[in-house]
Amino acid sequence: MFNANRLVFYYAVSPVHMGAGQATGAVDNPIQREVHTGHPVLAGSGIKGAVRHHLGADWGKDLVNRIFGPDRGSSDHAGALAFTDAALVAFPVRSLRQTFVYATCPAALARLKRLAGAAAAWDVPEVTEGTALLSGDRTVTKGRLVLEAFDFEAHAEHAAVADIAAWLSVNALPDGKDHEFFRNKLRDDLVVLSDAEFAHFARNATVVEPHVRIDSDTGTASKGGLFYTENLPPETLLAGLALASAERRAPGKDGDGVMQAEDVLARVFAAGTGLGDALLQVGGDASTGRGLVVIHVAGGKA
Repeated sequence: MFNANRLVFYYAVSPVHMGAGQATGAVDNPIQREVHTGHPVLAGSGIKGAVRHHLGADWGKDLVNRIFGPDRGSSDHAGALAFTDAALVAFPVRSLRQTFVYATCPAALARLKRLAGAAAAWDVPEVTEGTALLSGDRTVTKGRLVLEAFDFEAHAEHAAVADIAAWLSVNALPDGKDHEFFRNKLRDDLVVLSDAEFAHFARNATVVEPHVRIDSDTGTASKGGLFYTENLPPETLLAGLALASAERRAPGKDGDGVMQAEDVLARVFAAGTGLGDALLQVGGDASTGRGLVVIHVAGGKA
C-alpha cells in the first residue's frame, strides 16, 4: 500500500520517443498513446526504469535495490516506489504569432486537477468547438487565434485560464533563469481548446522523422530500409504521480533503519543527489539526443 505521493511534471526539452511497440498506420514506430483519448502518454513502467538507471550511477546498487526492489531475486522484497503513467497536460502547437502556444483542453485539465487535489484551487473552464480561451492576448490577431491551418474565435485574457496558467507557471517548471522564458510563456500563452480540437493536434502535430537503415557491409542505405519514427515535440508538458510506501525489506537489514514513505520520496527527489529538477532520459533513441525531460515536483520540493 502506498502511503505518500507527489505530483510530478515532465517537460520535454528534446523530441521524446517512448515507443508503442507496434504500428497500425503509416508511422512505423509510433509513440505510446491512451486508447480512450488518443493523447500521448509516458508509461509509468518506462519512467520507473529510466529513474532507476539515472539514480543507479550515483547511489550504488544497495540503495537502488532498497527503494526500487532487487534486480534479481525479486521475491526478497518489493520496491517502495512507483510511478503512474504521465498524462498529457499541454501540447505545443504552432501559432501565427509568438511562434507557438501551449494548448490544452477541459479533459486534460480535469485529470490534472484530480491528481493535484486541493493544491489546484482553480476551476476547469468550458469551451465550445471553434472557440479558444486564452490566458493572455499576445497571440490574437483581430479577435482570432490562428493555429497551424485553423483559426478560432479568441477569448483573450480569460480569467479562469489565466488562473490555471499562473498555477502551472509556478508548479510545472523549475525556478531559475534557465526556465524563466518558458515559465513566462506558459503563463502568457496557454490556450484551452475543445476536447475534440485539442485531440486533433495531439494526434497530428507530433514530430515524425524519416530514418534509413544502413547496410553494414556497404555503408550505404539498405534497399527498402526507409522507416518513420514518431516523437513528442519539445515543450510538451505531462504530469503523473510518484507513489511511495515504507521500505519493504526486513527491518534492520544491512544495519540501517527502514525508510518510511515520506523518506523515500525525499531521497528520490532530493536536489543534487536525486531527481530534483534533473534532466532525465526516457524512451528510445538516446544516442541521437532524444528523450530528454526535466522532472519537477509540484510545489518545488518532495
